[in-house]
Amino acid sequence: MDFYDLKNAFFVGVVMSFMIGPVFFMLIKTSILKGARAAIAFDIGVILGDIFFMLIAYFGSRSLLEKIKDDPRLFLIGGLILIVYGLITYLDKSNKKEVEVCEVDIPESNNYLKLVLKGFALNFINVGVLAGWLGIIVVVGPTLNMNPSYMFWYFFTVIIGYALSDLGKILLAKQLKSKLTPLVIYRIKRGMGVLLIVFGALIMLKSFIPKDQIDSLFQKVEQTTKNQ
Repeated sequence: MDFYDLKNAFFVGVVMSFMIGPVFFMLIKTSILKGARAAIAFDIGVILGDIFFMLIAYFGSRSLLEKIKDDPRLFLIGGLILIVYGLITYLDKSNKKEVEVCEVDIPESNNYLKLVLKGFALNFINVGVLAGWLGIIVVVGPTLNMNPSYMFWYFFTVIIGYALSDLGKILLAKQLKSKLTPLVIYRIKRGMGVLLIVFGALIMLKSFIPKDQIDSLFQKVEQTTKNQ
């Protein structure tokens, strides 16, 4: 595992952080109404929910991935999951007001434990989050040879990218809220959906390319990146 893998992991975390949904708006709303500390407490709960889903996806698929990690058809599965997730995101027409209707209430006082639990609960009920992490693990796991150490550092870096992006949203909450009109939200969702669909399609294409050619291509890309 090298810097190229960690850089990709950080990018994945940033992208996951900007998936528009109830958690996104609740984080901004909490920051505006209760302050940065309360929003950070809420975000800790959200991240714990993501870690929980990641563990479910990892241990739930590990035995299967160990058996077929050298099977190129695995890329079809991972790519298909990401494409389906992207289509759901792309076709979702709920706007900001509709999202806020289904939000959970923010505790009246700055009870940080309650905020952590609220963040965890709101993230936990979103099954799409589990599908997203499952797709990533199915794609990334075999490329890291299902090495527990590599997997740990990869997803640790994903969480770092996710957390830093959320911190930026917390600090810029007021500015973000004024700019997130229903039209902007709709366009962001569609953009994220297209990104996931394209990425999933590229992953699926790998199943039709011999493994040695894939490894050679990745080595060339890594070498180009290092020389820049």
